[in-house]
Amino acid sequence: MSELKTRILDMVKTDLAEIETALVENLKPNVELVSTIAGHILFSGGKRLRPLLMVLCAKICHYQGGYDKTFSIIFEYLHAATLLHDDVVDGALMRRGKPAAHSLWGGAAAVLTGDFLLARSLAIAAETGNIRIIRTISEITDNMAQGEIHQLMRKGDIHLSEAEYLEVIRRKTAVLFQGACRVSALIADAPQGWETALADYGFHLGMAFQMADDLLDYTEDSLALGKTVGADLKEGKLTLPVIYALKAAGTKDRQRMEAIISNTEFSVPEFQELVEYLKAYGGIDYTWQKANAHIESAKTAIARFEPSVPREILMDVADYALKRKS
Repeated sequence: MSELKTRILDMVKTDLAEIETALVENLKPNVELVSTIAGHILFSGGKRLRPLLMVLCAKICHYQGGYDKTFSIIFEYLHAATLLHDDVVDGALMRRGKPAAHSLWGGAAAVLTGDFLLARSLAIAAETGNIRIIRTISEITDNMAQGEIHQLMRKGDIHLSEAEYLEVIRRKTAVLFQGACRVSALIADAPQGWETALADYGFHLGMAFQMADDLLDYTEDSLALGKTVGADLKEGKLTLPVIYALKAAGTKDRQRMEAIISNTEFSVPEFQELVEYLKAYGGIDYTWQKANAHIESAKTAIARFEPSVPREILMDVADYALKRKS
C-alpha cells in the first residue's frame, strides 16, 4: 500500500502543488481570526483528494482551460466547512491529530468560519458562469446539511438500519466526490455520457471511501488516525460494522454490545471487546465486502474512457481509497 500511495503522489505532485497554491490565493478573508481558523483546518494534513479528483477527471475530458485548479478548491473548501461544523455538532476533540478548531476558538467562531468557506465555494462556482455548476454545488451543500441532520436525529440509536446508514453517507460523503467528478465534465463541456460515467465513478468511490473510513475506527490505533479511541461511538455514530454485527449477534452478545455502545465513557478494554464481537459476527468483513463492491463499480465506470495516465491514476486512487491505513 505504501508503494501505491507513493506512486500516486509522484504522478500528481505538480497538480497537488498547484491546488495548494490555489487554496491559499483564493482564501483571503478580511478578518484575521477567520484566516487563522480556516488555515487550522485547511492546512493540517488533508489529502486534497476531492480537488484532485476534479483535476484528474477534467484531464480525462480533455479540458483545455487554465482554471481547473481554481475550480477544484471549491470541493476542499466545502469539505473543510463540513469538518468545522461536524466537530462542533459532534463535540469532537481532535481532528487530523490536532485539537478541533472549536476547542481552541469556540463553537461560534468555528461555525462562522465554516460558513465563510461555504460562501467562498459558492463565489468561485459563480465565477464559472455555468448555472449547472452553481446548481451542482448548491445541491451538494443541501445534501450534506440534510445528511448531518439525519445523523444527528439518530445519534446513539442502536436501531439505526443499514438503509439509513447508506443514505447518511450518500448525503454526507458520496455527493461531494460525485460532484467533484461531475463538475470536471461540465467545465470541459464534455458529452453527457462522460458526465454520467464520471459521476458514477465519484459516487461509488465516495461510498467506498466512507465505509473504509468507518472501518478504520475499529482496525487502526487512535494515534495513526489522529483521534480518540472509539471516536465514532463516543460521538453516537453507529456505522456499518456495528449495525451489521448487532443484527447478526445472538441475544446475550447483542445485549453486551448494546451495553458497551450505550456507555459513551466505555474503557479501552471494553472497546477492544466490542471489536472482537464485530469480527466474530462479520461486521468488519461485511463492511469491507460492501466497500469493495463500490470500488469495483467505480473502476467499471472509469474504464469506459480510453486508456490514459489520468485514468490509470483514478484506478489507483480507487484501490487506495479502499486499502489505505489512515
